[in-house]
Order: sequence, then C-alpha cells, then structure tokens
Amino acid sequence: MLGRILPNGVAAAELTAYPEDLKPHPGEEHLIARSVEKRRRDFIGARYCARQALAQLGEPAVAIGKGGTGEPVFPRGIVGSLTHCDGYRAAALGHKLRFRSIGIDAEPHDRLPDGVLDSVSLPPEREWLSTVRPGTGLHLDRLLFCAKEATYKVWFPLTGKWLGFEDAHITFTVDEESAGGGSGTFHSDLLVPGPVTDGGAPLTSFDGRWLISDGLILTAIVEG
Repeated sequence: MLGRILPNGVAAAELTAYPEDLKPHPGEEHLIARSVEKRRRDFIGARYCARQALAQLGEPAVAIGKGGTGEPVFPRGIVGSLTHCDGYRAAALGHKLRFRSIGIDAEPHDRLPDGVLDSVSLPPEREWLSTVRPGTGLHLDRLLFCAKEATYKVWFPLTGKWLGFEDAHITFTVDEESAGGGSGTFHSDLLVPGPVTDGGAPLTSFDGRWLISDGLILTAIVEG
C-alpha cells in the first residue's frame, strides 16, 4: 500500500503480519534489551522493513541505529523513515543524492480518542473538519494527526529541531473517495522558521500524499 503514495526512486517495504521467527539484527539487540514485547516487535519489524528497502536500493543489510531523540539512524548516503501501528510496520528509504528527506506515518483508520484533536490541531484545521460532509466514513481527524506526524519526520532530519503540532497548518485535497477509503494530497505550511543543516534552502512547506485503505491511514512526504 505504501508504494502507492511514494514517488519513483523511493524503496518501500511493509509488514502486515508479524513472522514469529523474526529476530533483530545482532547490532540492534542492545537497543531493545529491556523493552517490552510490543516495543520489541515494532522496533524489529520496522527495521526488518528498512533492510528490505535497503536491498531494493542495492545496499547491504546493516543495523539501523537510534539517535538521541529515538530517531532511526540510516547508513551514510541514505535517508528514510519508519512507522508502525497495530498490525502494520513499514519503511521508506531513498538515496540522499536524490532525496533530502522522507517522512511516513501509519495510523489505524479510526477516530482520535476524546480530547486529542484540540491538542494536535489548529483552529483553521478544526474548522475544516467541521465542514466535511458527514457520512463519508473517513476519519479525517486521524488523517490530520497522521499528516502532522509525517511532517515532523521529514522536518527533523533536515533541521535537528523539534516541531510542535501547532507549528504546521495542514490542508487536504481528496482525489478519490470510496466506502471507508480514499486518497489525496496534503500541504503542510510551516509556521516557524526552518533553517536546515544540509546547506539547502530553508524550509517553508511540504507537500505529501495520503491513502486510507484496509483499515489503515498512510501519509508520506518526500522532500526532493
């Protein structure tokens, strides 16, 4: 599913069923030695996907480290993003010579828990949600949250800075819509300065794609 919202040149891999014999890379075990079982499965599964994506790019299967804020550390020359939610783990990777950064996120296609929307959204975003016609079957509040997560994941590797939910205003288009599913694009307008560490132009916005299918919401931003 993830490949449907990624451009050519980005390698993607996903797990919808967790193999019981799946083991971590020997170089990663120390990172999860004290983790609970769910955390281990998410960590191992997402990094397994990352190595599958590395193979698609012609790169060796290496350990995927962890940075100071928990972010994945990919091999030199590779950019990418990992995600996981109940029943799903995925990775999207590309060569740094072609892409500056990648951010993906997956969420269950369900409404946000009570009280969460106000803490992760801006007034204009909530106003838009209130105008969406009822009966679509799409949980667009969770889609908004998913797009915010992808925005942060593509932002952080380029800036090394935190980005709050209130620091990006996201708008959506709907290209296709079906019962319990759909797809489209979104635009993340950054409301804070975006100086970068790679010598490129400061960040002002991102454009991404979204997909709702098979009980999942997927969002992806690829910054070229």
